[in-house]
Amino acid sequence: MQRRQRGLNMGLIMLLSQIFQIGLTNIPPVTLGTLVLNIFLFLNPVKPLIKACISVEEGFYQKDWQRLLLAPIHHADDWHLYFNMISMLWKGIMLERKLGSIWFAYIISTFSILIGVVYMVLEFALGEFLNDPSYNLNCAVGFSGVLFALKVLNNHYNPGRVSNVMGIPVSSKYACWLELVAIHLCSPGTSFAGHLAGILVGLMYTMGPLKMIMKTCAGGFSSFNDSVRQSNSYSGYSNHPGYSYNTQRDYGMYTGGLTEEEQFERAMRNSLNDRDFSAGRYHHERRPYGFWFPSEQLSEEEMRRQRLNRFERR
Repeated sequence: MQRRQRGLNMGLIMLLSQIFQIGLTNIPPVTLGTLVLNIFLFLNPVKPLIKACISVEEGFYQKDWQRLLLAPIHHADDWHLYFNMISMLWKGIMLERKLGSIWFAYIISTFSILIGVVYMVLEFALGEFLNDPSYNLNCAVGFSGVLFALKVLNNHYNPGRVSNVMGIPVSSKYACWLELVAIHLCSPGTSFAGHLAGILVGLMYTMGPLKMIMKTCAGGFSSFNDSVRQSNSYSGYSNHPGYSYNTQRDYGMYTGGLTEEEQFERAMRNSLNDRDFSAGRYHHERRPYGFWFPSEQLSEEEMRRQRLNRFERR
């Protein structure tokens, strides 16, 4: 696999133009760092693509595990880089601001490696199921698998939207599946298994145990925990996977734990008890906020007498 040359690298020029048009200060740090890393390695690759791509043969059988790190951040040509990084730009801006930079960086790192593992499992399963060992030789590079996973996350945190896929309006919940098929039909050279691996990893995070496992693994690091708390309290919403707007509040601090009937009775009693007058002298006593609880219980006759006395003074 060799890098395809496209003259002046118009894809790279368009990508840089788009980044500077948005403004570096408007791009969150992890998203910006991911863009810079991919652009830098496109211009200065660590290894040739044939030695950076991930496959069952090279990754599993040859034990070349470093390909799990290299494959997502290497691209075949400038347009491959352009389309992936433009997608990363918009998904990163939305997700990083919602999840926090530290947790988002954790997600990017974990997804990049895990998608490579799932990709090899899928290719191996296809080879065994179809009795075709050539699937073990399929070698993939690029960030698109991670982007499919991020798309699942973005649709999960922003439900109810409608996406336009090749002119077809579709619920964002199913958009990634339609894109998976559409991209494979329009560009047969793309890695179907790589994109599917991204969707599966995204679902493992939003619907499966992956998120809990990641939280458990990060439990010993306070910076990770702070980021998790930041993401859970984003925009004041409660810690709910669907970002429900209905939060549970402790109203006991305002009601004293009383029922509505007890609150009404207490309010009536406070209105009848004349605590501001004692033996004809006015006390400048400031009552606390909320319901005021008298120190002793008065009989109905005593409350009636105090009420009459109060009206007589007025």
